[in-house]
Amino acid sequence: MENEAEKRWGFEVKKELNRAREAEVAALRYASVSLMESVDKNDPRPVIPLGHGDPAAFPCFRTAAVAEDAIVDSVRSSMFNCYAPMFGLPLARRAVAEYLNRDLPYKLSADDIYITLGCMEAVEIILTVITRLGAANILLPRPGWPFYESFAKRNHIEVRHFDLLPERGWEVDLEAVEALADENTAAIVIINPCNPCGNVLTYQHLQKIAETARKLGILVIADEVYGHLAFGSTPYIPMGVFGSIVPVITLGSISKRWIVPGWRFGWLATNDPNGVLQKSGIVGSIKACLGVRSGPSTLIQVCEMFL
Repeated sequence: MENEAEKRWGFEVKKELNRAREAEVAALRYASVSLMESVDKNDPRPVIPLGHGDPAAFPCFRTAAVAEDAIVDSVRSSMFNCYAPMFGLPLARRAVAEYLNRDLPYKLSADDIYITLGCMEAVEIILTVITRLGAANILLPRPGWPFYESFAKRNHIEVRHFDLLPERGWEVDLEAVEALADENTAAIVIINPCNPCGNVLTYQHLQKIAETARKLGILVIADEVYGHLAFGSTPYIPMGVFGSIVPVITLGSISKRWIVPGWRFGWLATNDPNGVLQKSGIVGSIKACLGVRSGPSTLIQVCEMFL
């Protein structure tokens, strides 16, 4: 038998490629975990985890009893031990549509909603759709949630950054957006309320974003996982309000508002009263991507009972 140390295997990771991949993918999330692991466990001083986005980890935050009761009833009913349909339970899709419709000037149907394994899977789905457009690029906010850039680079999507302007309350630099976009630009990502800045964009500014995206011929990916968690005097307005101006893909979840990130219940919604996403093939591509994933637990999809 040949020496194991000299044996070559076809699945060995190329070190030079792996280093580049780790630098792109691990990014801030890995750095945060590494920092926390390096803390001296014998040091009595309290550590504040500035990269921690899980409110449920702190005892002062707990979800409502109605949410917990819904899950208990789901388990005891024996009605949700089966596989869920590919796009989510019909009752869950209807409930999310009704929840979003409270803030929209038009009505979404259950067919416009796709249930995902938290908001992170919704991000993965729509960015995977972008990869199918060929040599596409996307516009990302700076500062912003780093997972978008990590996933994009891992999947060879060109990323172009536009700045959020602190002197204007972290509004989008729309002049920079127009300068960055070209014929290969597919989408712009808007995180509102903003992670990490915490600001809430005004109705007027969101409308300008929609009009700019329409001018450029690109869709808007609206990350609204912090929807309705708005501090200050500016009310939260969902980007879907402007769906008649430009197609909007809304990404959301119950993680933050209901303090249950570990339940992994999210959604992707197509705000498109003019049918542009259907005609362009984006809806079909979303469905195809959803066909090759595991999806959220059937039991958790009864979260619709308290939306």
